[in-house]
Amino acid sequence: MTTSRRDAIEPHEIPRGEVGRPLRPWPFTGREDELDLIQRSLSGAGRGLVLTGPSGRGKTRLATEAVHGRDCVRVTGTPHSRHLPFAAFARLLPEPVTLHRALHQLSGTRTLLVDDAHLLDDASAALLHQIAVHGQTRLLVVVTDDEPVPAAVSRLWTGELLPRLALTPLPREETTRLLSADADSGPEPLTAKWLHRLCDGDLRLLRELAEAVRASGRRTGAPGPWAVRGPLPLTPAVRRHLAHVLDCARPGEREILDRLAFAEPLPLAADDLDLSALEQLEADGLIHADDHGRIRLARPLHGPVLRSAAGRLRTRRLARPPEERALALDAEAAALAERIERADVSVAEAPVGDWLVGEGARIPARYAALRARYARLRGELREAAAWAREGLRTDPADHPCRTELARAGALPGTNGDPYDAVRLGTPERAGDRLTGVFADHADALVRADGPALDRVAEELRRRGFLLFAAEAYAQAVPAHREPLAARTARTRAVALARRCEDPDTPALAGLVLGELTVRQRQIVALAAAGLSNRQIAERLTLSVRTVGNHLYGAYTRLGAPSRSHLPRLTEPLEARSA
Repeated sequence: MTTSRRDAIEPHEIPRGEVGRPLRPWPFTGREDELDLIQRSLSGAGRGLVLTGPSGRGKTRLATEAVHGRDCVRVTGTPHSRHLPFAAFARLLPEPVTLHRALHQLSGTRTLLVDDAHLLDDASAALLHQIAVHGQTRLLVVVTDDEPVPAAVSRLWTGELLPRLALTPLPREETTRLLSADADSGPEPLTAKWLHRLCDGDLRLLRELAEAVRASGRRTGAPGPWAVRGPLPLTPAVRRHLAHVLDCARPGEREILDRLAFAEPLPLAADDLDLSALEQLEADGLIHADDHGRIRLARPLHGPVLRSAAGRLRTRRLARPPEERALALDAEAAALAERIERADVSVAEAPVGDWLVGEGARIPARYAALRARYARLRGELREAAAWAREGLRTDPADHPCRTELARAGALPGTNGDPYDAVRLGTPERAGDRLTGVFADHADALVRADGPALDRVAEELRRRGFLLFAAEAYAQAVPAHREPLAARTARTRAVALARRCEDPDTPALAGLVLGELTVRQRQIVALAAAGLSNRQIAERLTLSVRTVGNHLYGAYTRLGAPSRSHLPRLTEPLEARSA
């Protein structure tokens, strides 16, 4: 029986959980800037663009959102039809077909979305390139960049026919929102951080991990935000994803991987490491060596999977003894304390502490208090509180952990810190008790110098003080004389505030609402007061659909996952601090 081009086209599989039930789609979140860029590239004088990124990063979902409501034709490359000419375009073209005839047949297409373009057969790839050359059809081309790509497709951006947008990983706060969509409540901060780190930007893997936890019953049963502790469950989906690691059976290679899983990093100069096995593992993309002569596993997920797959005896042989683990934890703490001392709290690796809390081990209170302080200075207040609680699990009376827990939930001005006066907008009260960038912040605020506040905010951001940077940008907004500079400062303040897990500080009060249009602010205020979409529509003489569209846009701009979050975002500051 002959297989035609049409027979080779396969529909996308419906995502299913571990028990075989269909999974409802996750809400679209965290890609507003990219969505706007793509939509602008498909409008006006734009000719479209190429969207690239690793597997599982959400390229298809973003592209689908971008063409929603447009007159768009969609085709998809598939691995089973790469040997059939024009297979991707089969339903749009007559048989038989030539390149010239296919180009003529598609000449009236206004917008064309080509998904999985790296899987196109050569004839389809050539047709896509010719469509781009003629420039009459707006193109949105989706390519997985960790796969071989037909030359005709790669020439779309290397030949500068279309711009290329490389999709970066979704921020942690957005993955937390996605994880919250599948449950009555979201994950607690350390669980969200653990899952975000393990998935490494792969949203399909993120969902598999969440399903694995749900199916294994590994979630703690406490009310409120859910937490996960203990070894990673090795479900069939996780095993399939990591088969290339678990099935590594060449002599010496699996031993190196297991040793790294229990005690990375290892020194490259260790006498008992097989150099040829190391070179092969590096070539396979399973390990990497850093500039300090240390070897690590290539992906964060590899360690937990290898530890979960190891038997009890192998675990006992490879696991660090308690005294060695304590020394490693002390070294980690010393490095973090040194960074705080030099006013640099940018992202730092702390694998031992992260491993221990993920495994459900008791965390020394002194270490937990330091991690809480580090997170608080970065503006990650929920994570700071979570670390403080981990320390109090070990020692309920620990004063530093109790102090950090209180500070994570306190408004500026309640801790007696001189920098709080700057954050409250009264820098004169700080006197001369500040140094470095914090003194620069006070001076710029005293002078109401917008550009200087922008520079301070950028330096704070570079050093990892994300919440302080957001507040400095917010203070720069009224200080700027140029409207464009004020809008830029506002946008940067809002973006940083979102990364800080929705902080509730005076400098940022009301700032997010400034991102909305006048109509959106009207509708959000009424929705926050408890009115339904229909009641809002009647009051403002709008259609119910228009109200829904405005609310959806407001949710996106405010970073609010649902209507229930609107009251907190729109309350006056006096009510929130009462």
